[in-house]
Amino acid sequence: MVRFLVLALLSLAGVTQTSASPTQASEPPNPTEEQPPLGTGSLSFPWSHLRLPGYIVPLHYHLLLHPNLTMLSYSGTVRIELQVQNNTNWVVLHSKGLRITTATMLDQNLAHLSDKVLPVLHNPTHEQTAIFSPRVLSGGQKYFLFLEFGAELGEGFYGFYRSTYRTSSGETRNLASTHFEPTSARMAFPCFDEPSFKANYSISIRRSRAHTALSNMPVEQTVVLDDGLMEDRFAVSVRMSSYLVAFIVCDFRSVSATTASGVKVSVYAAPEKWQQTHYALKAAVKLLEFYEKYFNIKYPLPKQDLVAIPDFQAGAMENWGLITFRETSLLFDPATSSGSDRVWVTMVIAHELAHQWFGNLVTMQWWNDIWLNEGFARYMEYISVNATYPKLRVEDYLVDTCFAAIGRDSLNSSRPISSAAESPTQIEEMFDTVSYDKGACVLHMLRHYLTDQVFQSGIVRYLRRYSYSNAHNQDLWDSLANYLYAGEHLDLTSMMNTWTLQTGVPLVTVTRQGSHLLLKQERFLRTAHPSDPTWPSLFLWHIPLTYRTDTSTSIHRHPMTTLTDSVEVGEEVGWVKVNVDMAGYYLVHYDGSGWDDLIQLLKDNHTALTFMDRTHLIHNAFQLTTAGRLSLDKALDLIGYLRSESHTVPLLEGLGYLEAFYRIVERRDIPDVTQNLRYILWYFRDVIDRQTWSDKGSVSERRLRSELLSLYVSLPTVYSVGAQEDTGWASLLQTYTHSLSETHKRKILSALASSRDTNKLTRCVQSSILEGEVIRTQDLDSLIAMVARNPKGHHLAWSYVQKYWSTLVDKFQLGSFSIRNIIIGTTAQFSSTEELTEVRVFFESIHEQASQLRVTEVAMDNIQKNILWLQRNLGTLRSWLDQQID
Repeated sequence: MVRFLVLALLSLAGVTQTSASPTQASEPPNPTEEQPPLGTGSLSFPWSHLRLPGYIVPLHYHLLLHPNLTMLSYSGTVRIELQVQNNTNWVVLHSKGLRITTATMLDQNLAHLSDKVLPVLHNPTHEQTAIFSPRVLSGGQKYFLFLEFGAELGEGFYGFYRSTYRTSSGETRNLASTHFEPTSARMAFPCFDEPSFKANYSISIRRSRAHTALSNMPVEQTVVLDDGLMEDRFAVSVRMSSYLVAFIVCDFRSVSATTASGVKVSVYAAPEKWQQTHYALKAAVKLLEFYEKYFNIKYPLPKQDLVAIPDFQAGAMENWGLITFRETSLLFDPATSSGSDRVWVTMVIAHELAHQWFGNLVTMQWWNDIWLNEGFARYMEYISVNATYPKLRVEDYLVDTCFAAIGRDSLNSSRPISSAAESPTQIEEMFDTVSYDKGACVLHMLRHYLTDQVFQSGIVRYLRRYSYSNAHNQDLWDSLANYLYAGEHLDLTSMMNTWTLQTGVPLVTVTRQGSHLLLKQERFLRTAHPSDPTWPSLFLWHIPLTYRTDTSTSIHRHPMTTLTDSVEVGEEVGWVKVNVDMAGYYLVHYDGSGWDDLIQLLKDNHTALTFMDRTHLIHNAFQLTTAGRLSLDKALDLIGYLRSESHTVPLLEGLGYLEAFYRIVERRDIPDVTQNLRYILWYFRDVIDRQTWSDKGSVSERRLRSELLSLYVSLPTVYSVGAQEDTGWASLLQTYTHSLSETHKRKILSALASSRDTNKLTRCVQSSILEGEVIRTQDLDSLIAMVARNPKGHHLAWSYVQKYWSTLVDKFQLGSFSIRNIIIGTTAQFSSTEELTEVRVFFESIHEQASQLRVTEVAMDNIQKNILWLQRNLGTLRSWLDQQID
């Protein structure tokens, strides 16, 4: 439990802590040179808002930390140089779970302002601490706040926390690492923990000789102390936000190289995993060099460390100069890692290195615009890896990113890219599909609209203009628009506000009328539409519409800024494909004979369309069937051409929908449809016959083989054969326990979770929830989701979520993506009104927590979507299958 302590000596002075209802104060409390005597108990917390007051700004932190890896605790001191802008007697900053034992105010000459013990008050609800100065702090002056503090190393994944790893001999070793984004720097040291309070940091860490200390900057000096400890003093950092500060004490080994511009890059891992660091080092050097050229701004630090942390909740964290990773996101073992693992590691490194510019150098002003960090970093993954590792063909994965965004955005529970967020839980939930995936896809659309050169020039301008400071949406649009056509005005702000400040994804309905295409736009929803007749007119996007016809190889462009519109295509045009190569973030519905024309085209000559366009048609058709806008038999007829398809991306798209249908009817125990859906294999008979079943080809080709094999095995209901027998399952668990490759362990975990024996599934989940030793806590959300995908495990997984909800929240924090993964993972399989009611009742039972979470609405929307899909499509699916089999 989080503890907040008033300075112990205050009790001797008769000062009491008041935190139940802090007084309202939007300005500094009226300062006076003479304050009432401390014995009156008259002090109450001086600030009532979640956001800190803006009249005191930190300039420089001098931070000393001494972690004890045996006692699993640490002590520290911090001296913060402050710029005071208005007269006040109070300094309000963040602190969570820290024991502050001494507080002192110094003037700019480091002279004490008072010889009295300074009162320290706490507001645990807002995670704030206030220090009272009997002498007024004058506006326009600089002061120093000195604090001594201590705490235990955290048990979770936030703040300054303990991690462990086990050697091959069975020895458990401790290390201490940090994770601060978004609001957990305050758990490690008292600080102004908001992104706009940028400051310089001088960090010193005490350690034993057996350990290494790492921080954002390189070590400038190491001093041997009287007790034999070492004190590493790191160089002064650049100006940065508190969430980017990082420090680690460990006994890891590293491998290093230097970029062309002289930046030292090092990759750290537990000693026995050192051999798995070499691929990451090569990739990091290559990608860092790419970004320096692309952004035309030199990486500003002398070094860049990448560290594999054994216990890590996220995929990675972009701490400036000291990026931390989950081991599966950084380490690559050629003996056990797959081609997909290589893509993942490369993409995550690319993402975090992009953040060194987008996020670290230029930071969003507040968390409502976190997409300026995450959307850009997600999109830069594709730009950078496509340029540096073209053989990985990562453009094939961009479709998955945009389709994931559309999946979330087509639910009532979606939100705008830029959304209000104030509390830590609300801020945590901003790190979601909308910020990452929709943000990336909107940028992809914008890049295609502006051209590569204009887009690149604009973001370089943005990065240069706001270096070491903070920015808003508007600052990005201004930077991009300034590089547009000379002498022409483009209202980029109006256009992009429709994409970032408005919820949802547009649907463009296309109707052919003679030589014209009639266009209509509206918000696309897969769940029930609101009954309000005025609702459709509430949504309007500025859509950079593109289309291609059979009469020209040109891509035609048309800006659509009204609810209805039309374009001239000519009488001679046979077919029209709108949203060329799906560069635009919108769906398309072809009214009248439009879908029939495209179905015939794919049947006759599918290569007349690019593989991206073919994939886009498959996706749109099945999304429209879910929404009740297109008959399912049309969508199934559309993918009939897949027997002739040779490209992996459209094949995987069609395969994914058919497998999803199989899963939903299998879980609902509809045997006739389940049996007939095995006819699915007929679609892919020729594709299966063409496979060589060797580990050759591109990552996408190998992924297709894996999916086909998985589908073939699961349809005859043969599940990961080795996991079905007691001896095989036990052997897999033993291999999992001793493997040094985390990617290998993840594959084994998937097999363990596929068992048809519910006792084995129970053992997996319960041991991870209650023990977290064999199967680490960091993997618990993935394990629960894996078990939930198993037809024998989806109710079991949900029952464990209900039973151990409080335990899960304690382990992961309420708004974390792990909690969101658990909620979505366990409810996404449900498709009945009874299951929807059960989920709703549970959320009502935890109303105080559920009301803070947007993900609970997403979960219920997903179930409603599944219910509607069955109502709208089950009969059609049954009839279509009967016809095909006849």
